[in-house]
Order: sequence, then structure tokens, then C-alpha cells
Amino acid sequence: MNDPTPTHSSAFWLAVLVGASGLAALSWETLWQHHAALALGVSAEGTAITLATTMAGMSLGAYSMGALLRRRTPRSPLRWYGVIELVIGIYGLLLPAAFDAIKTLDAWIYGAHPSGAGPVHIVSIACALGIPTLGMGATFPLFGLLARAYGTSLSLLYGLNTIGAALGTLLVALLGVPALGIIGVGRAVALVNLCVFGFTRVYSATPPSPQAVRSFATPLAPLEPRSSHGIVYVSAAVFATGFATFALEVAWFRSLRAAFRSTTDAFAVMLASVLIALGVAAHLARVLRQRGSSPALLLALGGIFTIAATPIIERFDTINYFGVSFVLLVWLAMSLLTLGPAVLCLGTVLPYFLDEGRDPRVWSRLYVLNTFGCVIGALVAAWLLLPAFGFARTAWGIGMLLAAAGMAGLTPRLRGGVAVATAGALLLAAAFTTGIGSVRTQGQLAPMSYEILAFDEGPDATVTAIEYQDKSRALVIDGFQAASEMFLNHYMAWMGHLPMMLSERTDRALVICFGTGQTANAVRREGARRLDIVDLNRAVFAMAGYFPSNEEVLKDPAVHSVVMDGRAYLRRTDAQYDVITLEPMPPNFAGVNALYSREFYEDARTRLNDGGVIAQWVPFHLITPVTSASIARTFVEVFPGAVLWLDPVTPTGILLGRKGGGAISAGGWPGFSRRGVVRDLSPVAVAAGVLLSADALAAYASAGRTVTDDNQFLSYGREAMGLWRYGYNLLKPNMEILSKLTGRALPTER
Repeated sequence: MNDPTPTHSSAFWLAVLVGASGLAALSWETLWQHHAALALGVSAEGTAITLATTMAGMSLGAYSMGALLRRRTPRSPLRWYGVIELVIGIYGLLLPAAFDAIKTLDAWIYGAHPSGAGPVHIVSIACALGIPTLGMGATFPLFGLLARAYGTSLSLLYGLNTIGAALGTLLVALLGVPALGIIGVGRAVALVNLCVFGFTRVYSATPPSPQAVRSFATPLAPLEPRSSHGIVYVSAAVFATGFATFALEVAWFRSLRAAFRSTTDAFAVMLASVLIALGVAAHLARVLRQRGSSPALLLALGGIFTIAATPIIERFDTINYFGVSFVLLVWLAMSLLTLGPAVLCLGTVLPYFLDEGRDPRVWSRLYVLNTFGCVIGALVAAWLLLPAFGFARTAWGIGMLLAAAGMAGLTPRLRGGVAVATAGALLLAAAFTTGIGSVRTQGQLAPMSYEILAFDEGPDATVTAIEYQDKSRALVIDGFQAASEMFLNHYMAWMGHLPMMLSERTDRALVICFGTGQTANAVRREGARRLDIVDLNRAVFAMAGYFPSNEEVLKDPAVHSVVMDGRAYLRRTDAQYDVITLEPMPPNFAGVNALYSREFYEDARTRLNDGGVIAQWVPFHLITPVTSASIARTFVEVFPGAVLWLDPVTPTGILLGRKGGGAISAGGWPGFSRRGVVRDLSPVAVAAGVLLSADALAAYASAGRTVTDDNQFLSYGREAMGLWRYGYNLLKPNMEILSKLTGRALPTER
């Protein structure tokens, strides 16, 4: 080989390179998920396609490289590694254009052959991600050769790569996207790949150092697989740890989303906690292996810790995080302390066996088995286990399977001890379970007792219909009370009334996000001849019957419901509308930026007839003043002449815009001439609700920043975390600014 003689310095720089490639790899995967969500829509199906394609590409790359290295050992594996990183970086820069092409193809296939959309999505994502994912997988067997060349271990490099991935997750979410935007982050990550390539070219050409010193890590003696670790057991253990880790990740994250909210920062922290534990586990694998610790025992302990952690995770949503300083660090610490022990045990198994193998083909096969287990685990958990058993029982079941798998490789004496410990953990977990789905649902809800009417834990989200002691009902999605029939949601009906009353024509209307159906019912009552309702969660439609306020709107023959992402629907349909109204989840929730961006409003404008009206929710009680102004600015840029209406019962904002036709005036309400429509506000009250006229709204919006698909302003950065900083009292600063602007006294409490 042409690589330098192993020294402390050379091995150190190898560690830096491996960590940097891990940082870049996870950063690319994060960006791929973002682009895929915009191209295919936010859905469990789209996420599954992207995940499966990514993992399949990495597996094929690892397997192919392992077979190649078996036939031909490169003179400089460091150079090969650098070239692969260069290819990944170059293809990364081309991916935005590739996903734009997928978006165009998606719109065409839905118009021409809707039944063929699924296969086309799979093929198109595979074509876009094939080369970079193959490259990422191909680097893994090379790590083994580099470890041998530099006197270190494959498990150590694997751990450093995973720690780099954890760092990449946090950097992209907390610093990268807020500062650079999605495209800028892609360029920065490509630069990391390019730097790795450049360093490998320079360093691999450097003559060997005359001062060869002790290796960066103590070299391992060549080891063959132990007789007690037969190929069947090793393969099963490696597959099982991949399956369990990703299945638990899906189950754990579903529960943690209810506690930490479904924000991008929270997801980054949760993922980083798992990756950190996996990275540390890879380092520990060498030590445990040298001490003779059994991987079977580690499997069993992982199962026991999984069961024991479940009742603790169940209660995370009972903690009040509002106003907590450094809340992200608090979440990271909590996640590490609860998820860490189980992941630490599971994460040692693959590196343990990697160090026993000395053949690139063995390394690649173990990697492929583990990766295949990861994909199967994630899909089975999301589509089968969670819907059938719920979060807690899914975690218990996986824990018991891990314990059983571990016991299969232990001595009878240890087997008995593990069985007792597993039974004890299960009894404690069952005794201290909070009864999610039967007794309670997760989330920080109204401070009164309630009864669960319906519960659905599907692949997209956990949805619950509840009834409070005052007989009011609410819809809870992933721990957030998305809609209710309380007076606090008075504005929901007016999300339907207002745009219909402003529109001259009401032949066809579109409601994006159904909730409890009050908005859709108001649109129907205003006389829509055809009403299309789009929501990405079919469980929301299934629970409509539990909310009398919608007056069985879904049973009306003029009403048509569609299960689909609202943004994707606008791109796929050729229908033209007189009214579009939407009330998505809070703007700072993951993926919701797509329904507040300039690109979304431009799509909506193309689907509106001339003179058509659009209404957008502005939840002043959930977002910072800068965020509120930014939403207004983005809306006004696409719909000049828009106004801001403030609900007089609950100070919630509704932006109203029109396609063409000039500014909206406080007195221009054609809907008042329609007879027979029951409304709970008088014409005077409706007109008085226009808080900011077109000119005043433009002035207010100047304090904000345009929201785009690229900057993801609502999902990332300081403003996205404003809810936690202000301690859930964001209505007051918003109303104070609007009061100064209008000279009107506005309520600061809901």
C-alpha cells in the first residue's frame, strides 16, 4: 500500500476523515428527506420509500465493494475512499435538480396514470439517490482496510463515523439550515466531501514518516470467529440488532414527539441521542470483546433496558418544558439517559463481530444484514406493530424478543438470570404503565379530566378523539390538541365562512386539513356546490363522527375527501377553485413550513379562479412576533391587497387574500346577501374583525422575512423554538405589537 506508515498523527487524521464523512452522510440523508417530502408530499409512504431506497443503495454498495476487495486489494484504499467521497459530493449538488424532475414526473403520473404513482416514485427515488447511496455503502469495507493499514480497529472507525453522523444531525438542524438554507447546506456538505477527497489525495502521496511511533489505537491481533459464534447466530444477532434499533426508534420517537412536540429541532435531538449511543457503543465493543464479554449477554441486556425504560418515556409528556433554559440540552440529556442504555447494548453487537472478521466480504455481509434489519424494523414498527399494539406494548415486545435472542446464546446459568431480570422488568413496566390509548393520550392538554372516545396509532401519527368533563370534544394529534369544539376554537368555523363570504363565486372550494370538520362544514353551509377536503391522515376522517359540530359533512354527496398531503394535491390536481382555506398544524412543526412558504402560495394561486379567495391560519398564541410578520409578508407577496382578520372571541388571526381583483375592503362581503346561512357573528362584527387593511398589513409584514422552501424559516432556528422560550405566552407580545399599530386595545389572554 502507498499509505503512510501508521503513526499517532496519521491515525488521528484518519479518525477526523472518517468522522467528517459520517457528518456529511447523515447531512445528505436529512436533505434527501426534505427534498423527497416536497417532491412526493409529506407521508409515511414517502418516508418509507426514501428510507428503503437509501438503505438498499448503501447495502448494495457495501456488498459490491466487499466482493471487489476480495478479488483485488487496492494499493491505496485511502485514495479509493477519497474518490468515493468526491463522487458523493458532486452528486449531492445535482440532487435538487433531480428532485425537481421527480416533482414534475409526480404531477404527470397522477394526471395520466394515478395507479402507477407508487412504482414510479420508487424508481425515480432510486435513480436520484442510487449513485450517492452506493458510494456511502462502498466506503464501509474500505474502513476495514484503512483500519488494518493504520493499526486501528474497524469498530473504532465505525464508531467515529457514527459520532460524526450525530454531529451532522445537530449542525444541520441547529446551525446549518437557519444560517444557509437547504441549498446552502447542500453546498457546505459537498465542500466537506471535497475536503475529504483533497486530504486523501495529498496525504496518500506523502512519503512514510521516519518517526514511526506507536499506533493511534492498540492493534488487535488477528482473530477468527469463535467456535461458539456460529455463522447462523452471528447473522441472526446482527440482523436482530438492526431490526430492534430502528423499530424502537420509530416507537420511541412517536412517544417523544408527544412530549417534545413534532418540531425539526426536537427530531434532530432525538436522532442525535440514538446516534451518540451507537457511536459510543462501537468504541466499547473493542473493550468488551477483549475482556471476553458475550454479545449474547449484550443482546439480552438491551432487551431488559428497553422494557425498563418504557414507563419512564411514557411520562415525558407530563413534564412542563415551557420557559426552560437550554431546553434542547434538557431533551438531549433525557433522551440519552433513557434510550442510551438499551442502544448502548444493542450498538455493541455489530462492531463486536466486525472486529472478529478480517475479510472485506465478511464486513460487507454483516453490514448488509444489519442494514436490512434496520429497514425491516422501521417498516414493521410503523405499519404493523404500532397500529396493532401501540407504543408501549411494541417496546415491551421488542424487548422480550431481544432478551430471548440473547438467552439463546448464553449458558444455562446466565440464561436463568436473564429470564428472571426480563420478567421483573416486564412486571414493573406493566405495573407502572400509564395506559396510553385506553386510559389517557399523551400531550399537554387542557387541565381537566377526559375520556378517550377513539384512538389510532398509525404509520403517520397518533390520533385521539377525547371528551372532556364539560362534554366538549377535542382531536389530539401526536400529543397536540389540533382542534376542539371548545370556545377557544371559535375561529375554525370562520376559516370557512370568511373566504366564502368574500368570494363572488362559490361553485367549488378546497379545505386543506380537516381537523374536527368545523371549517369544512362552514364552507358547505355557505353554499359550495362541490367541496374537496384534503388531509394526509386517514384517521382524521375516520374520527369525524365523534364531533357533532361538523354536522356529518363527510356524508354530503357534494363533499369529496382525499387522503393526501395538501401541497402535493395542489400540484397533482387540475381542478380550479373559487375558495381555498387551510389550517394546518402549527407553523413550527416539522414539514408544515411547506404550507406557509412562498412556493406553496404560488401553487395555490395557480389553482384559484380569477377573483378566488384564500384563507390562512395565523396562530398568534403559538408563534413569535417575527414569525407572525414573516407569515404575513410571504402571504402578501403572492396575494397583494390581503387583509388580516382577528377573531373577536379568540384572538386568532386569519389572512385573507384574493387572486386579482385588487385589495380586499372591510365592506366587500358578497356573502351577506346569501340568505338562510346561520352565522354567530353579525355583519358589523365581521367587518370590524378586519384588524389590518391591505396597507396596514403590508407595513406590519415589513418586519418579517419571506418564508421559502429553501430557508425553512418556520421550521428551523431561534424563531421556530420561540414557543419554549416565551413559556407558552406568545399571544401577549403579538397583541402588543398589533395594538400599537392599530391603536386598538386587544386581548392578551385566550
